[in-house]
Amino acid sequence: MRQEDVWDVETAQNYDTPGTGMFALEVLGPTVDRLAELANGGRALEFAIGTGRVAVPLAQRGVSVTGIELSRPMIDQLRTKADEATIPVIVGDMATTVAPGEFTLAYLVYNAISNLLTQAEQVACFRNAARHLRPGGRFVIELWVPELRKLPPGQHATVWQVEPGYIGLDTYDVLHQQVVSHHFRFDESRKARLDRSPHRYIWPAELDLMAQLAGFELESRHADWTGAEFTAESRSHVSIYRIPRRA
Repeated sequence: MRQEDVWDVETAQNYDTPGTGMFALEVLGPTVDRLAELANGGRALEFAIGTGRVAVPLAQRGVSVTGIELSRPMIDQLRTKADEATIPVIVGDMATTVAPGEFTLAYLVYNAISNLLTQAEQVACFRNAARHLRPGGRFVIELWVPELRKLPPGQHATVWQVEPGYIGLDTYDVLHQQVVSHHFRFDESRKARLDRSPHRYIWPAELDLMAQLAGFELESRHADWTGAEFTAESRSHVSIYRIPRRA
């Protein structure tokens, strides 16, 4: 599966779920609040901006947001909410594509860095973020913690969410540090829809090393956008890296 095939027209048209899931106010509100605080009046760059779930409300808060996005259908969906003058978007890979200007903040939300399927690409993404940031600038990553503790010998899948009309499960290839997320959506009929996306999972310690290679320092790590403590039981984290200021 190529990323271009995953984020196609059908996915883009069905991606937004206003008021529910990752678009729920209790999920999106703290995300936008924290990013607006970290932007601190400067420009923000979103890698994998998608349909503008975060960028649109962040821009409405007065933050100047630019995006990088590989999928043209996702950009087309974003354009139904904000024009190019409001949120400019550069089409390309977040590991290599360069946006014009200098930024105070760069960010990757909702596990998007795992869409890069090799360690080399993920390291390149950190370096690309560093390339865009002014001294003292921050790179924020929201990422899940691999759930390998749930895999007993001989088992290769974990169910991570079950709710009415939806089942989410991940299948792991631990030899190559790969995971495929499977999303089953169904109703009262006998038919279900399956969407799949490939990822390369990253441990927090590995993420920190990638940051060091790009010249970042870890500033903080919390379990969520509200600042909850990150513990051994946390299922995800929000990590903030910073480019050191010049002496």
